[in-house]
Amino acid sequence: MGIERDTFLGFIDDLAADLDDHESSATERAARLFLSRSHFDRLISATAGEPPAAFRRRILLERAAYRLVTGRDGVLHLAVEAGYSSNEAFTRAFTRAYGVTPSAWRDRPGQIQLASPNDVHFHPPGGLRLPGDSEEKTMNLVVRMVEHHLWLVGEMIERAAKVDDTVLDRPIELSVEGIDNEPTIRKLLSRLVGQMNMWVNVIGGRPYSFDVERHESLDAMRDRLGVVGPAFLAEVRRVVEGGRLDETFIDAQHKPIETYTYGGLIAHVLTFAAFRRLLVLGALETAGVPDLGNGDPRKWVFDAA
Repeated sequence: MGIERDTFLGFIDDLAADLDDHESSATERAARLFLSRSHFDRLISATAGEPPAAFRRRILLERAAYRLVTGRDGVLHLAVEAGYSSNEAFTRAFTRAYGVTPSAWRDRPGQIQLASPNDVHFHPPGGLRLPGDSEEKTMNLVVRMVEHHLWLVGEMIERAAKVDDTVLDRPIELSVEGIDNEPTIRKLLSRLVGQMNMWVNVIGGRPYSFDVERHESLDAMRDRLGVVGPAFLAEVRRVVEGGRLDETFIDAQHKPIETYTYGGLIAHVLTFAAFRRLLVLGALETAGVPDLGNGDPRKWVFDAA
């Protein structure tokens, strides 16, 4: 598959160099790869799992979907940019691909990447991204850090069951302005679970209500962690093993709508979680439950390597 793979990569490079080239014919694109039109169609279709014209249309639709929610250009402008001769033709194609009209997508977007047999997608702001190297590594630090986080949150919930409600709801004096208001063991544990719950929902295009975190019981936290913890870890493994840490997704719940990378999301979760964990661990030690120490992941990660 060496020659076929090299030709496919050449096709991607040519396409990425000028997505807005709507004038070149398929014959001209084939000639740039030193192929006949028929050989070009057969080779790209066999390697990509979709004809070159369909491949290009999909990438342009993904770009249009991204720009619908990140820019202010009208639908007609985006239709022309995507190579369609009319608003109606673009709307029909977009609706077939995404299940909603461009205007409806702009109001309530979902996953930008369309189903693809080759896993090549539009990559903001204007390129293409190839599937990552799926070679197994002895240890992936990002995944291990998330696994440690899930384990430690679960252990802290168990330790919190050893203290009474007065201790659970006692204000923790040490805090950082702008992160959490009047933190307590209960609030922090609920937020640690809720943070993962929230992002799992965002990735899945579902709303999240913070009401669940109001005076949440430890049993409820434990049950929620049992569901959202594995779901969050599965998302992390999916993007890490697929080399997709730089891939973007849409947070449609945020107003205005925001786009983030998966790598940025994981870094965000682990950064704020580390602070909250230390506050909980310190409060548990003060309450006479010191066995988790400061939750240092060094030995935990090493032992699992």
